[in-house]
Amino acid sequence: MYGMIAPNISTSTTVRNVFIIDDKQIIRAILVYPLSNGRYIPEILRLLIALQTTDMYGVATPADWLPGQPVVVPAPTTYEELLRRVGGEDGYYCVDWYLCYKDIN
Repeated sequence: MYGMIAPNISTSTTVRNVFIIDDKQIIRAILVYPLSNGRYIPEILRLLIALQTTDMYGVATPADWLPGQPVVVPAPTTYEELLRRVGGEDGYYCVDWYLCYKDIN
């Protein structure tokens, strides 16, 4: 199921893959670790929370994002929305017109 069992690999070898599957049975993330290295549970939980946050709010999470930090909002679709965001209204912080952050907490 989901290609988790690698062919031609010993049946006694530990699987080092992490699959995050949503409630609609869609694979959202696959993390593959070499046999020589362990998994880092805080990073797996961070990724899970990031996926839940993007689904809930329709945003993106930047690199190294941690829960509680600002998220990236989609680019504005109207000129009026662009002016509102760049002007700092509604809690937006914009690096440029197409890259704005917002605190969702």
